[in-house]
Amino acid sequence: MAHVNVFDTTLRDGEQSPGVNLNQLEKLEIAKQLERFGVDVMEAGFPASSQGDFEGVREIARHIRGVSVAGLARAKKSDIDTAWEALKEGSDPRLHIFLATSPIHMTYKLKKTPEEVMETAEEMVRYARRKFPKVEWSAEDASRSDPEFLVKIIEKVINAGATVINLPDTVGYTTPYEYGKLFKYVKENVPNIDQAILSAHCHDDLGMAVANSIAAIENGATQIEGTINGIGERAGNAALEELAVALNIRKDFYPFETNLVLKEIKRTSDLVSKLTGMAVPRNKAVVGQNAFAHESGIHQDGVLKNASTYEIITPELVGVQSNNLVMGKHSGKHAFNDKVKQLGYELSEEKLAEAFKTFKQLTDRKKEVTDEDLFTILTEIQTYSDDVKKYQLQAFQVQYGSSNLPTATVALIAPDGSKLETASTGQGSVEALYNTLDSMIEEKIHLTDFHLSSIGRGRDALAQAHVKMVVNDVPVSGRGSSQDVLEASAKAFLNAVNRAFYQPAPVKDKMVQAHTN
Repeated sequence: MAHVNVFDTTLRDGEQSPGVNLNQLEKLEIAKQLERFGVDVMEAGFPASSQGDFEGVREIARHIRGVSVAGLARAKKSDIDTAWEALKEGSDPRLHIFLATSPIHMTYKLKKTPEEVMETAEEMVRYARRKFPKVEWSAEDASRSDPEFLVKIIEKVINAGATVINLPDTVGYTTPYEYGKLFKYVKENVPNIDQAILSAHCHDDLGMAVANSIAAIENGATQIEGTINGIGERAGNAALEELAVALNIRKDFYPFETNLVLKEIKRTSDLVSKLTGMAVPRNKAVVGQNAFAHESGIHQDGVLKNASTYEIITPELVGVQSNNLVMGKHSGKHAFNDKVKQLGYELSEEKLAEAFKTFKQLTDRKKEVTDEDLFTILTEIQTYSDDVKKYQLQAFQVQYGSSNLPTATVALIAPDGSKLETASTGQGSVEALYNTLDSMIEEKIHLTDFHLSSIGRGRDALAQAHVKMVVNDVPVSGRGSSQDVLEASAKAFLNAVNRAFYQPAPVKDKMVQAHTN
């Protein structure tokens, strides 16, 4: 079977999703899981876009050794130099450089002639190869570009040293037939195409990203690009878990294989969902809660007699275990440590002790602690940093009645160590709580989104809150969990505020914010 490389861009294109804001620890945790998942390349970020992105990419390059770590750059020497500084300590650093090739982009965005674009692409790829052993060149908006122009520019950038040629469907406009035809045309008409890998990068604006990616593979692409859960700008990218499972289940039809470890799919999906705050729809293919649920009586009868009647994907294939060992108040440290390892976490002794303490506190209030509960506890502890001063929730109380105005009283410890306490009202309990917190914090705060969900099932399930807000003109997100929905909400609010204090400002160059790939 032909091998197909997997290029994951969850940490770059995925993080460009509106409202997604990952810190350095969160990015590193996702990177470690992507390594376990078996991706061939992970795009860790856009180093020139901000100091935070630069540091995040550098930290990932330093820690990840089994996967090639890439960084994005515009066709500018300064971007290339910055990317090299971030990636040079990696075991297999590579650059992903892009330049638009469609008439509409060249005319209105770049304001350059096709000849100027060709010259810039060739020059920048040649410059990048002086530093990077591997350079991927992307023809931004390739699906709306002139195929004849693409053939000319691709030949030149390969001669200049490009090792991977990416033909992205940047705006999700193309169809499987058209996209496959484009790859076939390039494969047949670029004289030196055998010196480079052809890659496909698809967006899902018309719901065809996965189908388009497979069409590209059928027509010569040997690398696919996408994100976990299909997150990304606008409607997102091709979902890697769907591509992986489709190629596996239909290997009778698609003679292609990847290095992805399918049993890591659910864990990877859950981690990305939790840290980005982007919930996976219940009916999402492969990883949604309903993916293996059968409500129809006819379906249930068939599955009980033979699972293959209606179940083409087994839960175990993607890492959904039906016989999880439930932890409880009598579970000891040894069993807990084993469960931590099973869940894919590598905690320091200090954080492991903290996690066990939190677990024991939860068992006093919850009879059975599930994998989902532990996953939440471990994720929060692993991605929490004690290196910065923060607002801390000391105590709170909310008074509510059907005929009374909800009132919240909150006690906080400020970053400078002082104690704050006040009370405010609201139309509901959460609003009263948030009004109180807002009045205690000097920063200008505007809440843009609030989402509350349960972790697992049952009346004693943990609650998880996600918020998006703008603090002093800086967009941030926050999350918090607790058995009490109000405490989870308060934690999420403070988590977002605390993150805003240590959010590096983006570079002033407006072009950095331009849509890429």
